Amino acid sequence: MIRYGKKSKILAAVVAAGIVLSMQGMTALAGSTGVGAAKSAQTGPGVAAQTDGQAGQPEGQTVQPEGQASQPEGQAVQPEAQAGQPEGQTAQPEGQAAQPEGQTAQPEGQAVHPPAGQEQPAQPVQGQEPLQVNYSAFILQQGWSAAAADNNMCSAPVNSWVTAIRANLIQIPAGMQVGIRYQVNLSGSGWLPWAEDGAETGGAEGVMPLESIRMELTGSGAAGYDLYYKVLQNGSWTDWAANGASAGQEGAGLRVDGIRASITAKGAGVPADPVVSHGIDPSRPMIALTFDDGPKTSVTGRILDSLQANGGRATFFMLGSNVNGNAGVIKRMVDQGCEVANHTHDHKYLTKIGAEGIVSQVGSTNQKIQAVCGVSPVLMRPPGGYIDAASLNVLGSMGMPAIMWSIDTRDWQHRNAQRTIDTVLSQVKDGDIILMHDIYSTTADAAVVLIPELTARGYQLVTVSELAAYRGGIAPGHKYSQFRP
Repeated sequence: MIRYGKKSKILAAVVAAGIVLSMQGMTALAGSTGVGAAKSAQTGPGVAAQTDGQAGQPEGQTVQPEGQASQPEGQAVQPEAQAGQPEGQTAQPEGQAAQPEGQTAQPEGQAVHPPAGQEQPAQPVQGQEPLQVNYSAFILQQGWSAAAADNNMCSAPVNSWVTAIRANLIQIPAGMQVGIRYQVNLSGSGWLPWAEDGAETGGAEGVMPLESIRMELTGSGAAGYDLYYKVLQNGSWTDWAANGASAGQEGAGLRVDGIRASITAKGAGVPADPVVSHGIDPSRPMIALTFDDGPKTSVTGRILDSLQANGGRATFFMLGSNVNGNAGVIKRMVDQGCEVANHTHDHKYLTKIGAEGIVSQVGSTNQKIQAVCGVSPVLMRPPGGYIDAASLNVLGSMGMPAIMWSIDTRDWQHRNAQRTIDTVLSQVKDGDIILMHDIYSTTADAAVVLIPELTARGYQLVTVSELAAYRGGIAPGHKYSQFRP
């Protein structure tokens, strides 16, 4: 147990974070253009290959320096992709700071519910994709964690703790007026003002831990839901608190080491416990194997076999067009602790399809993936590696970052297993994100050699979100190619 004395003054003020939106503005955006509101598919460059012998969109060569820091890369405008051009011809990072541009905190005492006489609150529709909360924590000496999806654990490693939090809602039903606000008790400072809808609150860059939190839904739609949350404190998770009650013990010198939150239908009761994630030793090297353009059961299944046999996990950036025909292998990904992620529905270049096209391609893929495995992706990879400031902004409004890579095997081009193996083993280092494609049998041939060999060399094979959580965090609307220690 670590105790902290009273401090004479506030060590950190609320820093603006997240997407610059008012509650009403965010609600309108999420209801009309968010994950749950995908448009019809847009036209664009060709679709990635489905079989070994079929020509597909190449995913190209990286130009990122290997020594790059784990901060989000700059939002420099990329040249628009040309059909058939290899992925990864991206611009150099410009060192943009990790924290998103800010929104001011909600003033203390602001009304939570609409005034009497307002129209009846909208209720969740049966069969509709459920409203969810995303949240992240600022971890001492590491920065912002990856955003945790509804009811997933967001926690600090040993000898660290949480100094700030932020949260936002996703999958807001169209037309529903609902937001989220939250308040933290910062050790030495007491309760800070309410923050809302993606804004940061707490000490962030300071060293003082949170002692307790409060969260609640706002707007007319809040009446249809319960918001539950708990904190990791003194080595164990507290009981669930709900709808503005405090979670965590304040004034006892006990720090918050993690948070969980979940939204349920009104009166449905407390959320079920999530599956416990695999243990990760932050002192040991770790890398993220990633696979694009699948799944393809005959290939992806072999990769999962090897991961399972060696205690590893990977991230699969899937095409929405491949989801329904490979539902079984997607469920297996989740069961094994792998990460399901988004590569658009039809391999469309984001710089070519505009905001509505991005929302359609990304949103419909999220919906399909969640429908077959119960998990909605929180990461996406731009086809071709083509991304610009405008498309990053759209992804940010959907609560998603763009994940690039630091090692490109070019397996799509040469389709030679040994060449893929040699490329990885000659370059790999702690914090790498490795790009492969789980639609080629030669890639599976390479993977079943690489997975045990990398494990034998001491690398932990983790998901991108797990890697980010221990290496500085991740933020929507930014792009990342590696996470160095």
